[in-house]
Amino acid sequence: MEQRRTGPPNDGPRRGTPPRTPLPPQAGHRPGRVRGARGGRGPAPGAGRSARQVEGAGPVGEARPGPAGRRLPNPRLTGLGSGLFCAGAMFLLGCLDQLLFGASPTVYGVLFLPVCVLTALWVRGGDVLTAPVVLPLAFAVGLLPVAESGGGLLGHLMGLVTGLATQAGWLYGGTLVAGVIVLARRAAWVRARRGHG
Repeated sequence: MEQRRTGPPNDGPRRGTPPRTPLPPQAGHRPGRVRGARGGRGPAPGAGRSARQVEGAGPVGEARPGPAGRRLPNPRLTGLGSGLFCAGAMFLLGCLDQLLFGASPTVYGVLFLPVCVLTALWVRGGDVLTAPVVLPLAFAVGLLPVAESGGGLLGHLMGLVTGLATQAGWLYGGTLVAGVIVLARRAAWVRARRGHG
């Protein structure tokens, strides 16, 4: 009775046999596509995310502004906020005028013009008509440290009235400049509201 030889299983290729050559690529196979479970072709994984991975951008078509595309600050003040802003600014400028220029009314009037422009530009569209109203009040508040006073409450009031009378040109000029800016902004705001409506 013959005995069968036992040995390790033949897992590798036999000696003397040529190695297997890789199969040629199939016709019509394109890189970047894989076959699905049923033989269909689909996009390679990660191919759809290539458009979103450009410079770490978010959704397609959204570009992040660079350092050169930064805009200047453009605050939007309410009617009350614009009044507080221009009154506080004019009071500080009046104190500065008294300390540096000896309470010069001309310097105070010149400083009033940029405050009028900033107030008219920074108030929001819905409250833009309040700018010409609060500017005369702010002018009077800032004139307190500049106006000459003879002492006491009555003296301060008389100095304030005299300062308003002598500096009425700066007051009217600044209010007129702010009024022109306000009217232009109001017209643009009304057109934008009608366009959206």
